[in-house]
Amino acid sequence: LAKPLWNGTAVQEFTLEGFPAIQHLGKVLFLVHLLAYLASITGNAVIVTITCADSRLQTPMYFFLSTFSFFECCFISAVIPKLLVIFLLGRQTISFLACFIQAFVFVYLGAAGFLLIAVMSVDRYMAICKPLHYPTIMNLKTCFLLVTACCVLAFILITGPLVMVSQLSFCGPNVIPHFFCDLDPLIHLSCSNTRSVEMLAFVIALLILLTSLIITIIAYSNIVVTIVRLPSAKERQKAFSTCSSHLIVLSLMYGSCVFIYVKPKQRNRLNSNREAALVNTVVTPLLNPVIYTLRNKQVQQALKETMCRLKISR
Repeated sequence: LAKPLWNGTAVQEFTLEGFPAIQHLGKVLFLVHLLAYLASITGNAVIVTITCADSRLQTPMYFFLSTFSFFECCFISAVIPKLLVIFLLGRQTISFLACFIQAFVFVYLGAAGFLLIAVMSVDRYMAICKPLHYPTIMNLKTCFLLVTACCVLAFILITGPLVMVSQLSFCGPNVIPHFFCDLDPLIHLSCSNTRSVEMLAFVIALLILLTSLIITIIAYSNIVVTIVRLPSAKERQKAFSTCSSHLIVLSLMYGSCVFIYVKPKQRNRLNSNREAALVNTVVTPLLNPVIYTLRNKQVQQALKETMCRLKISR
């Protein structure tokens, strides 16, 4: 073993196991995940760019959507590049410090993203159910404050467990049965007593996910009731189509994260967590641009006009 670093820790690097059962398909998997990654980055980057460039899209809804898209770009960039290296080159090692940085960025952006989803749900509720009060309440200052609150609250909530995990002793083994550094696999590799940090991580995950989920359910329930009361059948169909698309993405996000994190004891289920994490880090970021924005006619029109302007400028 290497010379101890601190708190009896002897491990200087970890090995990410990835997907050993299908590692022989590394180049094919590299190509598939590279295309998915580039599509996710492109789609989310387009949302951010169009929202900033087109004055018609500078509304609270698109402000929150562009912020969420920016979070998604950072979120997947914390994980997928290393997975691509594993598939293409088979380089599975990651340094002790890099592992904890990756875990921090992943958990922080994930927590901030779920809090932002709750804010976005409230924004839609206000726009659809309280249209007369909406322009007054959801002004630019309120939007900035809400996004800032999501970022600060996420940082406060996840710092405690991450600091506790960083102070655990890691004296071997150093193989993480996952394709990135996450809190639970790290906790289970420690040779310290991890009961308190496990329980804290579980409680905070439960708090973030359930709070966000409850707010989202209440908001969308009220939206559905309002939609049902619309006099026009065409308006009802259009509204339900949009809501159902949003709910599909939300179901994938909440379902995968509840499966991964909201279980106090996970030692026997880390392998199955990998597949759920793949949904959360590859599938939903790919669907978000399509579901939330790119299907929107207003965004499509703004995108077409921007493309036309770019062609003319050339």
